[in-house]
Amino acid sequence: MKKIILLLFFTIILLARPPYPQPDLSFDTVEELQAFFSWDENSTPILSAHRGGPYPGYPENCIESFENILNYYPATLEVDVSITKDSVLILMHDWNLERTTTGRGSVNETLFDDLNDLYLEDNDGNLTKYQIPTLKEALEWTKGKTVLNLDVKRGVPFKKVVDLVHKTETKANVLIIVYSIKDGVKVHQLDPDLMLSLSIRSEEELLRAKEAGIPMNRVTAFTGTRLQKKKLYKMIHEEGSFVNCGTLGNLDKKAEARGDHLYKRWDKLGIDIFATDRPLEVGKVLYGE
Repeated sequence: MKKIILLLFFTIILLARPPYPQPDLSFDTVEELQAFFSWDENSTPILSAHRGGPYPGYPENCIESFENILNYYPATLEVDVSITKDSVLILMHDWNLERTTTGRGSVNETLFDDLNDLYLEDNDGNLTKYQIPTLKEALEWTKGKTVLNLDVKRGVPFKKVVDLVHKTETKANVLIIVYSIKDGVKVHQLDPDLMLSLSIRSEEELLRAKEAGIPMNRVTAFTGTRLQKKKLYKMIHEEGSFVNCGTLGNLDKKAEARGDHLYKRWDKLGIDIFATDRPLEVGKVLYGE
């Protein structure tokens, strides 16, 4: 009985915690970006809206959808970078056009000009008036607004993406997502100032990243799409890096079914970045109405 009372007491305390202050995610220099993502005990948890935060009427990987999210809460925006047949970088998750657009066929076999006649559909298949943005348009849009987490799809050269970041002068506005130590080293060599979102799902991966020469003050650590042991989160924090957990998928579904208070519990475990398919719901938990 005492254990139940104590559990209820701590649950009430957790739920009563006041909201965090909303972070300012607009940065003028890459040094400001690096300083923000240098973790300490006063760091504020942040949102990462998966595929840019699609909701009904707002398709994924769409600038208008980004603006919809930012109308509610500050958030970084995870977006997918694909390439057309004529080597134009665009925002698109799938290999094919069918699911999210009015078009057909493979993205990498379609000329960019042929995409201009297409319109995006939301995740329920409803047609919208929005069109496929180029990466260049998204980078130019993000200045003074927020940070884009660039998920560079297979077959897209990292160098081409980094060159466009340089051309648009948006090093202060991007994190490059890398899923392997090898790719982390590659991007770091292309530009050692760029921030990375690097997969670190174990103590061994953390050690290998450090041994490979990837500086942890250039890294947010993506720990996968399930909860990890608090020891790993603590080790990442000791390196001064943010813990990024992909609640997208099973954890988001669990919170939707059992209650959004679970995000508060996961925050207490040591999660700093919530990469989520439910950014508005998580934002309400973290920052209030």
